[in-house]
Amino acid sequence: MNKVIERAERGLEGEVLIPGDKSVSHRSVMLSGLSNGTVHITHFLRAEDCLSTARGMEMLGAKIKHNDDGSIDVTGCGIHGMMEPCGIIDAGDSGTMLRLMIGMLAPQPFLTTFTGDAALYRRPMGRVIVPLTEMGAQIVGRDGNRLLPITIIPAKKKLHGITYKMPVASAQLKSSLLLAGMYAEGETTVIDPGMSRDHTERMMKAFGVNLKIDGNSVTIGAVDELKAPETMAVPGDISSAAFWMVAASIIENSDVLLKNVGVNVTRTGIIDILREMGADITIFDKHESGGEPIADIRVRSSRLHGVSFGKEIMPRLIDEIPIIAVAAMFADGDTTITGAGELRVKETDRLHAVATEFNKFADCIDELDDGLVIHGQGKSPRLSHATCKSYDDHRISMSLAILGAAGDGVEIEHADCVNISYPTFFDTLENIRK
Repeated sequence: MNKVIERAERGLEGEVLIPGDKSVSHRSVMLSGLSNGTVHITHFLRAEDCLSTARGMEMLGAKIKHNDDGSIDVTGCGIHGMMEPCGIIDAGDSGTMLRLMIGMLAPQPFLTTFTGDAALYRRPMGRVIVPLTEMGAQIVGRDGNRLLPITIIPAKKKLHGITYKMPVASAQLKSSLLLAGMYAEGETTVIDPGMSRDHTERMMKAFGVNLKIDGNSVTIGAVDELKAPETMAVPGDISSAAFWMVAASIIENSDVLLKNVGVNVTRTGIIDILREMGADITIFDKHESGGEPIADIRVRSSRLHGVSFGKEIMPRLIDEIPIIAVAAMFADGDTTITGAGELRVKETDRLHAVATEFNKFADCIDELDDGLVIHGQGKSPRLSHATCKSYDDHRISMSLAILGAAGDGVEIEHADCVNISYPTFFDTLENIRK
């Protein structure tokens, strides 16, 4: 489906209830599915990626009821009650689902095979497979056991704990090893070189798992059971909120209130960078649910200026780089982004996609090996109307939509890939136009 976005002439205004956090939704259905009870999960993200995880957990023995109000009830099969799936588990486009499930299933006494869509077939899985193999797992796949399809063969003996220093800060890798560590003999310690998302640690604690956390080091031992909380509320996804933060900042006469957004410090790099650029962002009504901090965020239009940032903050905003590039196009001066090489192995090569497609509006972005240099065009840039490819990447599609609304319009090819994480995105954009 192609989508035409017109310029938002009079600005944006209104309240936006942000969809459930994708990372938390994945983990909520996985851990609930391994618990000994039934968990009522509200604000679960009913998007393609998370529904793939739900279907995968059903194939492994969990029971899931989808309610009319958007909530789900997950009845677990117990941490040692998973059954061999009768078919191949399809991870769709979800790297999070695949990497976490590989860790969860590596210790199991049955065979599991994974597949996915064309984009996921290109994404490397060696980062999780290498340390899991060190723990005793037997995992095979294409290209030297790096690529889909991937099959987990029952290990010859029980997995054993290891101490693993991660080569890069990665919540998916850390989570995969912690899930495997629940079944391993001895303790498994994962040492993070930086600050990566800690949703898995927070949620494991909510399910009664004893973790030892010392700075960036997390240790887990064998787990006998997961104690199911009766209810769990998924916070709004700050990665989805980021599009409206930038839109309200760069589109004149905008004032937008974002409701119930997750503000976990491992995810708020987008707020830090936008504030450094001069954005008018107010955070209030802070509270917690399931160990996750939540708040409302008000954003009003402002004049931005260029900034520079690199690998130190990257784990806290890696998914937001495309929309930050949009903000940078409307800033005074240059913005330099480095340390973002991980974006080359996402749903698409996001660095190349941003440089190629955004330059159709104004030739102002230089592509680096590990980042971008954006030559800001100022508060009221002269941008051309453009027809752009989404590369079937939800974050590229949504970033293009915001760029078109702030500029002179855009036509996005295959725009419906937003369904991966934000099915109501285009409706929301229309609803908050003045």
